[in-house]
Amino acid sequence: MRVLRLVYGDPRAAAELVARLTERQAAGLDPLPAEPADLAPETLRAHRREVRALPDGTRLVLLLAAADQYPVATHAFLRALAAARLDTRPLEAAEAAGIAYATAGGVGFRDAWTRIAAYETAAPADRRDAHRLLARVLHGAAETPRRSWHRGAGALGPSARLAAELTAAAARARAAGDPALSGALAERAAALCTDPGERSRLLAHAATDAWHRGDGDRSRALAARTDADALTGILALRTGHAGEAFDALLAGAARAAGARPAPGCPPPGRDGSAASRVGSTVPSRAASHASGEAADSALAAPVTHFLARAAEAAVYTGDLRRCREAALVAGQSGIDPPGVLGGIAAAVDGRYEDARNLLEATAGRCGPGGDPTLLLHAGIAALMLGDHTRAATATVRAAAAARARGVTAAVSQAMEFRAYADFWTGRPRAAEAAALDALRQAYATGQDNGACHLQAALAMFAALTGDEDLCRERAAAARSYALAHALGLPAALAQWALAFLDLGSGRFDAAAARLRALAASGPGHGHRAIRHLATPHYVEAAVRTGETRVARAAHADYDRWARAVGSPDDLALSARCRALLTPGADAVEHYRTALRLHAEGTRAFERARTELLFGSALRRLRRRTEARDRLHSAMEAFESFDAPHCAESARAELRALGAPASPTRGDRRPTVHLTAQQLLVARMAADGATNREIAARLALSPRTIDHHLRGVFTRLGIRSRIELVRLLADADGG
Repeated sequence: MRVLRLVYGDPRAAAELVARLTERQAAGLDPLPAEPADLAPETLRAHRREVRALPDGTRLVLLLAAADQYPVATHAFLRALAAARLDTRPLEAAEAAGIAYATAGGVGFRDAWTRIAAYETAAPADRRDAHRLLARVLHGAAETPRRSWHRGAGALGPSARLAAELTAAAARARAAGDPALSGALAERAAALCTDPGERSRLLAHAATDAWHRGDGDRSRALAARTDADALTGILALRTGHAGEAFDALLAGAARAAGARPAPGCPPPGRDGSAASRVGSTVPSRAASHASGEAADSALAAPVTHFLARAAEAAVYTGDLRRCREAALVAGQSGIDPPGVLGGIAAAVDGRYEDARNLLEATAGRCGPGGDPTLLLHAGIAALMLGDHTRAATATVRAAAAARARGVTAAVSQAMEFRAYADFWTGRPRAAEAAALDALRQAYATGQDNGACHLQAALAMFAALTGDEDLCRERAAAARSYALAHALGLPAALAQWALAFLDLGSGRFDAAAARLRALAASGPGHGHRAIRHLATPHYVEAAVRTGETRVARAAHADYDRWARAVGSPDDLALSARCRALLTPGADAVEHYRTALRLHAEGTRAFERARTELLFGSALRRLRRRTEARDRLHSAMEAFESFDAPHCAESARAELRALGAPASPTRGDRRPTVHLTAQQLLVARMAADGATNREIAARLALSPRTIDHHLRGVFTRLGIRSRIELVRLLADADGG
């Protein structure tokens, strides 16, 4: 996806670029090329030959049009043409050659490569003249940044005056939420800057802008030319080694605070980590107040931002203990630990009541129009508190705020955490579609770590719907990448997905073994929060296999957290665990308590599992009438969640009870028999996409797509794509 995006969707150029990638680039360790001449030189050479064959007057008009369009669209072509007393008649030769054509607003090029060739075949002096002409005709106040761009592009060499003008213009564009324009201006300013330190700062701004607009490869290439620890950390957080990201971000926070070691102040870390290596600590809270105010806002903002990102790095690695280091740096900076940082640090220390209060305060900052990072943290905090409604609201608002500010890269990250809320509340079809869209965006913008997390989430959705092959493929892809990049969160989530699949299919020994391994996996391989969330499933598998001693200990800690947080869902699951661990008729009241608590919560899928387990227990106690009611309720819920394997477990219990299992109710359209993934593949196939094209869009193998289509044909009782098109058209019309 990234390759196609870089070469403007041209498959021939993509094949040329792939053949020229180094091993590290192909593995995602180094950024892909960023300059057109490095992307597909053969493709560009062919287009240059076409342009050179045109008359000089035609090439001049095409140069002016190309300079007006890229990388900054200035919409000044017609004015420049009039100012130079030129006309569009020379375009006739370009139209005859099929290279370009006249439009109402100027010139349309056949493709991006033609536009690039039209610009690059011109002599440097002619390019500078074109930019100067365009700058002269841009007069309006709103056109100031674009005028500055052309002035900078027309410069003969370094100029401190022009660099300052471009820097100011970049700041205005950044404030207006236009990272594409601000990044281009900052890059040009850096090229004209004479001071090495200022040049590095400008490149860091340009790299940040590139990241925000979703151009991860450009961002990484620019960042490599700076010494910005925090920027390196942010990029590593989304596309590198998460442990290294934490170190860089913590070092950046300490550097942003700009303090020398306070006398007698102990080092923040004792394990050789970033907090103990930064070489300086930051002012104490008392020192800040002694100056008359708390930390200056201009100083506190970057420190706060870096520490919030450091907390995210700890979340991704699963090394939550490192949040203590970041919280200590926050305290020495004279600021409160931002986002989920303080809550996680308290939870790691076992201060569950303090953790609840801190997380509740963070989750409460989920109003519309806020900062995307703070909204993301509100969503994570709500998830930790078991408040899935508020988590969904915060993550959706984080994505909306990111779009409004032009921060494209943050959209898919918000959707990573939205997936958890969708999973628990039993919306697999909508959730899977949203996660797939976010997955494509993560890959396209170079956020491979986020894509790994989404692959693990999609494995969980596949486990919920009983799609075993897809679950295993998604989980294997997630774990392979996660273990190489110290991403404990997706590694643990993928392991849990496989265990959940085993549990739903009645493979209790396999489920228990996977969950035991999850409990033993440390940072980079596992995750304490995922292990905690999986405790109810581990208790269920352990009871089925007779391993109750460890299950009781795991439940005790889960119950302590549930009571501290007060989440109805967590309390319901704790009561269900207690019922499973209680023999005979004494378990019944615990099940009833669990269902009463479920009624106050949002985890609809887990409520159905509780009803299934309760119905099974009632059957063994020969309480037939209530058992039948519970099992029918569970079966219908599982069918509505598109979880056929769990529904079949309820049917098996009903058969053992001697009660008839009613057929599926509700929608009778044939498409309801498809899983969410099968329906998506079917619709793409009906639209004419090949198996290979579908595989590329969904980040799966062609073999998996072939398997899905065979499953679609079998479930729908059809034999061809023509029949599929007709059936889907009828279903949509009905």
